[in-house]
Amino acid sequence: MRPSSTPPPAARPSDRPPAADPLPLASDGYPAAGGVERRDTGSQESVRANRRWWDAAAPAYLAEHGDDLGAVDFLWCPEGLREAEAGLLGPVAGRRVVEIGCGSAPCSRWLRRQGAEVVALDLSAGMLAAAAAANRATGVPVPLLQADVGALPLAGDSVDVVCSAFGGLPFVADVEATLAEVARVLRPGGRFVASVNHPLRWALPDSPDPADLRVVGSYFDRTPYVETGEDDEVVYVEHHRTVGDWVRAVVGAGLVLTDLVEPEWTPGRTEVWGQWSPARGALVPGTLILVCSRPGTSTSG
Repeated sequence: MRPSSTPPPAARPSDRPPAADPLPLASDGYPAAGGVERRDTGSQESVRANRRWWDAAAPAYLAEHGDDLGAVDFLWCPEGLREAEAGLLGPVAGRRVVEIGCGSAPCSRWLRRQGAEVVALDLSAGMLAAAAAANRATGVPVPLLQADVGALPLAGDSVDVVCSAFGGLPFVADVEATLAEVARVLRPGGRFVASVNHPLRWALPDSPDPADLRVVGSYFDRTPYVETGEDDEVVYVEHHRTVGDWVRAVVGAGLVLTDLVEPEWTPGRTEVWGQWSPARGALVPGTLILVCSRPGTSTSG
């Protein structure tokens, strides 16, 4: 975010790469996967694939999970941990906040309601279109910015808080560069908090049934999960890191890791979200939350 009080503008259509053909959809409304494999992918391929996938998947994803996410709410993870109870970001009133991987931006609107000066950033034009519609519907407008988290179009030392609720980080090939960008834009004393898939889940089946809890892959295999379409084209990429990888990436970016939160399942919550479920959530963690700060003393008012 720029040093002035004016938030950065959203990218103009002329600033964006030409739109690729939309991905074909399966019967559930999500992009159809012609194949699934584990193979290496670079940063540009990951960005291109995930932008197209989320553009196409936005309507189905929000139809499935929109009620749980809310329109003006901050849900950290499928376990049901919300910022209103967790307070992981600290006081946000009057603070400059950037949410990366905002999706339809319910977290950013919640932050705006708490008095934060917030910008919501996402790679996907489809998600940002849904965010713009939700801005209008709720009467809680937040500035929206289409950008890659690996190259934040924000001034250095200009943001008090950067946050991400399952947004962006699991999909980037070079997380070290991304966290270096986060550290660059944070002011001294600023805070960075992000939730990601718990690395333990990488070795387990993608199922909410606790009867399926068995090791089916190596926890130490960092080869990305890839879905392909026609002509073996990569259409979706998700990257895996171990807990140690995340810690080293945070420290390597010059940030201080102040906490690692593994949320337990919220009592009474019945939501099943992909591989997350009450029964499985009672046995193994599904989410890892990195709570970090940039060294120094904040001069923000």
